[in-house]
Amino acid sequence: MTRDTRTRRSYRARSRSHGVALPVVLMLSSMMLVTSAAWFETSLASARGTANTQGHLQAFHAADAALALCAQMTLANTATALPDVAGEPEGWRRAATFEAGVQTPVAQWPGSVRPPQCLIEGWQLATRPEARAWLITARGFGATLASQAWMQLTLVVDDGRTERHWRQVVARPF
Repeated sequence: MTRDTRTRRSYRARSRSHGVALPVVLMLSSMMLVTSAAWFETSLASARGTANTQGHLQAFHAADAALALCAQMTLANTATALPDVAGEPEGWRRAATFEAGVQTPVAQWPGSVRPPQCLIEGWQLATRPEARAWLITARGFGATLASQAWMQLTLVVDDGRTERHWRQVVARPF
């Protein structure tokens, strides 16, 4: 084989592989672009989830503080006459009743769009007529009006003993 023949063969082999580099580089670049876009979307979803959790926790703590403060106010003023309702009070389920009787135990709550609120409703227990009972409903807010937490506390004072029954309202009543 002459030198000239070898040169022609190596030239042909090289000429066949000349167009392979560009598609390989483009394919690797597009794979890296798709991967980085997926990571970016994952980070955005994680940030949104964190913000929602923070807003819910903020509202939860605001409602819990309002519940504790309103319970203290109620126990300090047990002589105050509240209209007693036979059966569990339902005023907290209606927006007009809630807004009309709402109390704001603190002027503002850090990071909340509105201060926490509570509604205190008197309750006459059918099984214990001598006891005084109150249903206290508290609403706390997060950074937006959409992030709200609702909690309730039933206070029962009977023979100088105070019973507390706490529950979280899962869905907004109105």
